[in-house]
Amino acid sequence: MIRSLQISIVLLLTAAFATAQPCSPLGDQTSFGTGNVWIGYVYDNMNFTTYRGYINVGSAASPNFDYNFGSNNGNLNTNGCHVDRNTFSVRFKLRKNFTNGSYRIVVGGDDGYRLSLNNGATWIVNNWNDHSYTTSTIDVVLNGNTDIILEYYENGGDNRVSFNVTSICTGTENTSTYGSNNTWNGYVYDGTNFDQYVGMIQNGSAANPNFDQNFGGSNVTLNTSGCSTTTETFSVRYRLNKTFLAGTYQFTVGADDGYRLSLDGGATWVINQWFAQSYASTISTPISLNGTYDMVLEYYEQGGDNRVSFNLATISILPIYLIDFKAAVKNNQTVLNWVVTANSTPDYFEVERSYDNRSFSSIGTVEPKAGELTTRFTYTDKTAQGDKLYYRLKMVDIDRTATYSKTLTIHLKEALQQELQVYPTVITSNQVMVKSADNYSNAVVTVVDLSGRVVLNKTIGQMTANQAQAIDLSSIRTGKGVYFLRVTNSDGIDQTRKIILP
Repeated sequence: MIRSLQISIVLLLTAAFATAQPCSPLGDQTSFGTGNVWIGYVYDNMNFTTYRGYINVGSAASPNFDYNFGSNNGNLNTNGCHVDRNTFSVRFKLRKNFTNGSYRIVVGGDDGYRLSLNNGATWIVNNWNDHSYTTSTIDVVLNGNTDIILEYYENGGDNRVSFNVTSICTGTENTSTYGSNNTWNGYVYDGTNFDQYVGMIQNGSAANPNFDQNFGGSNVTLNTSGCSTTTETFSVRYRLNKTFLAGTYQFTVGADDGYRLSLDGGATWVINQWFAQSYASTISTPISLNGTYDMVLEYYEQGGDNRVSFNLATISILPIYLIDFKAAVKNNQTVLNWVVTANSTPDYFEVERSYDNRSFSSIGTVEPKAGELTTRFTYTDKTAQGDKLYYRLKMVDIDRTATYSKTLTIHLKEALQQELQVYPTVITSNQVMVKSADNYSNAVVTVVDLSGRVVLNKTIGQMTANQAQAIDLSSIRTGKGVYFLRVTNSDGIDQTRKIILP
């Protein structure tokens, strides 16, 4: 009995002596892990002051890990000494070589955690407080060797820390490069405010910078030179370096949703409709250009339909070949007359008409007579109708260069109202006929001689459109000579015609 008790006492003392023996923590606390394997330096408190040894996480295949330290009761074993799982801290270190690109990092912990990509100089993630398991996400651009430090502490309860890094697909182009030869470089971004660059598309062609781009519908995949994105929320910054001959130009830009156009690299905007909207277009005021310009067209899509368009129209190219262009209303029709310089070499002219000063369509073609040096041309629009009409000339030279004239505006209804017919102008009887193209109310006819003396003043009241009305001239019939017949009314009509009494 006594011997058994002595043995037990010896065993207890031996165990106590063994437990009291100091351990030797392995690891130098400064070296970084390599080959995607972290070195985690473990401390037996929450502020990294009593070092106990290290652990390893991650693998040769990936630096990502999600580490649970086990029950909050008991000890955590390290390469060195163990620590109490209730209160401890770990400083994970990894040196990793990143291929140049964008990366998404997600770190999490229960309790505090923080992440540095520059050996602890700054913390791009800092959630250094007690909490249940949470995660933080950050997108960064990395290139080359990076000294990563992930620090973690546990203050009782569950214990867990995680790290995950994934490559974000991005375009590789220099997004400041301008397209050339009438072909736009369109740099596509995920997000409505040029957030994450994904790749490039191109619009326009060598023949023409104009384009009308529909991106394939709502919420579909848009492929680019690099990565794809969805067409729900994205943005495009188009760039084109273009040389303009000296002249006057007009731009039409449209989109669903926001759009804006710059001719100076984005410093100022000649068109700016930067808000969500269904498809709409805007025409710039005529702009005089001469030389090379850095054109920027920006567009964003907020959801739903998606479309952006660009149109460049030449109003005139200097030197000006068109020296006169006029429009008038005669016999209920618009008559256009224009004159070009003698050294002009037109192949043909297209007469274009619009009802809104935006969408023009061709209504006729005028060609010079073969073998004749013609400088004056005319065209009559026999189908003119409505209130306000717009006309312009598309002038095509023999070398197939097309330029545009200025736009003329005709107020057809007003012109017709002002058209007054007086006949005959050489009067051999005692009356003259007066006919208006529109109804006149409170009409007054006045006749004056060459000295300005009124020889006849007669109120005739209502004049019905296109119905001739006789005016009695018997009171002045004996006075031969030239007179002026004037018709006025309460609507401001004031028309004068010359008549002769032989």
